[in-house]
Amino acid sequence: MNTTADKPASKERETDALNGWFMVLMNGVLLIGAIVWFWLIVHQSSGGPGPVLAAPILIGLFALFLFKGYFTLQPNESRVLILFGAYKGTVRQSGFWWANPFYSQVRNQSGRPSGSAKISLRARNFNSEKLKVNDKRGNPIEIAAVIVWQVEDSARAAFDVDDFESYVHIQSESAVRHIASLYAYDRGDEQEPTLRESANEIGGALKKELLERLDKAGVLVQEARLTHLAYAPEIAQAMLRRQQAEAVIAARRTIVQGAVSMVDMALRELTEKSVVKLDDERKAAMVSNLLVVLCGESEATPVINTGTLYS
Repeated sequence: MNTTADKPASKERETDALNGWFMVLMNGVLLIGAIVWFWLIVHQSSGGPGPVLAAPILIGLFALFLFKGYFTLQPNESRVLILFGAYKGTVRQSGFWWANPFYSQVRNQSGRPSGSAKISLRARNFNSEKLKVNDKRGNPIEIAAVIVWQVEDSARAAFDVDDFESYVHIQSESAVRHIASLYAYDRGDEQEPTLRESANEIGGALKKELLERLDKAGVLVQEARLTHLAYAPEIAQAMLRRQQAEAVIAARRTIVQGAVSMVDMALRELTEKSVVKLDDERKAAMVSNLLVVLCGESEATPVINTGTLYS
């Protein structure tokens, strides 16, 4: 059974058109010749012009009709040639050209022209709106991206999708939503990329997905990257407090690890150099005092003991 998926994709065929300036000369000669012929018949016919006038009139009308075939192409612009519904090729070379006046415009499913048969091949930017989605952990976030794209195959853009610009916009937003759901905003598992910390990797994944989605429309994605990333307003304050708490915990952990290393170094140096011999109770007291000094938030006030070590 045939399905839409089984239908082969269109493929662009590059073709040439006739030089426009040459056709201007030819059309001019044809039109002037028809006018001169008409004048000669009218002024030289002794028995009246009669039906003979039909020939120069038809030739003149034909010459006027041929003037509809002129078109110009700028650099990075193409024109799709369609004759009575059949695709005849694409003109990509810039300049002034002439083609069959019966070549029609590209039409959408409603039967109305979807613009000129010309298609721009220039790079374009698409800035998505701020989309509200859930990340991998279910947290609501706001995300937006910029997509740099251009038409690579004009036949696919014209015939395989209804409106390729609208197709790019819808598929781009869909891809952004899908990518956002695959990654956590932050605090990913070990070695797991996150939306906030792995911008290059996320941009690469988004570009890859867009290339797969937009290939049907003959569109090439040159660049894709996130332009906005934030928690949704309803959880932003809670997440900010969590981030602050995590920062405090991380700082405390670093301070404690450093303090323990310094205490261990102090005790080892005192023992190896026989500066003083301490029993377990005095070692515990010394460790406690050093940790208080090293880990305390405020400056410690020293107390000088003028007695013995055990008093």
